[in-house]
Amino acid sequence: MHLPRFDVAGGAAAVAPTYAEVGAIADGGGVRTLSVMDHYFQMEHYAGGPTDPMLEAYTTLGFLAGRTERVGLQVLVTGVPYRHPGLLAKIVATLDVLSGGRATLGIGAGWYEREQLGLGIPVWPAAERLARLEETLQIVAQMFGDDDGPYEGRYYRLAETLCEPKPLGPVPVMVGGGGERKTLRLVAQYADACNLFAQPGSGTDGVRHKLAVLRDHCDALGRPYEEVRKTILWNGPVPFDGSFTDTLASYAEVGVDEVFVMPMEADLVAFARGVVDHVVEPAAAL
Repeated sequence: MHLPRFDVAGGAAAVAPTYAEVGAIADGGGVRTLSVMDHYFQMEHYAGGPTDPMLEAYTTLGFLAGRTERVGLQVLVTGVPYRHPGLLAKIVATLDVLSGGRATLGIGAGWYEREQLGLGIPVWPAAERLARLEETLQIVAQMFGDDDGPYEGRYYRLAETLCEPKPLGPVPVMVGGGGERKTLRLVAQYADACNLFAQPGSGTDGVRHKLAVLRDHCDALGRPYEEVRKTILWNGPVPFDGSFTDTLASYAEVGVDEVFVMPMEADLVAFARGVVDHVVEPAAAL
């Protein structure tokens, strides 16, 4: 369950109790993961646009960690320009320790220049963002491992990659995006999961094609394709009349393991209850 909005009834004072209730519903209802966006401003295509409420992602996950016991927690996905890699590794390790081992690192190259320019975050060309993404993946792996020595990259230089305490267990890494030459190669080389967009009405051909490209990258690197968890973000309404199961079945057939669904309207509690009551069990059965 992906939570991309904070414009709840009752305003800012109602955000914490609303998110606590959504977390409780997901935690007790078999939802595998709760995710939030990594943005400073709301995206422009939402009804209110950038002036709509938007909370900082990892602070929100820390709150959810304290209100839940079982559900996984991640950002879908962290933009690489927003935090120095060493700090990002420390944040995710902290989330994992305080949640009892429930953190996933979801990460991508980033894209939303308006919020970066608005808050003075450096804006890099796409090629540089992808190169920094690869270095970030390397740094996080080193900080979560046994090597506390330096890291020397083109863009990042760390004198010591200390991270104590380490995460409680291996933190899964999800790389979001469908770039065929670079992003999916990074998935094959560094990640435990990919995340692709799925658009209502577009069929499964696009996802099928991206997964075929991912398989080719895995083959070229000598990595078993089956090791990578294939996930999609469903970018549309979720009907609770049973028809969504048929839609998901077609994605399961092309190899998708997990779907992130998100509310199109502001009633997050009603959406969470609908997902738990009508989607989780049929989806799991696929």
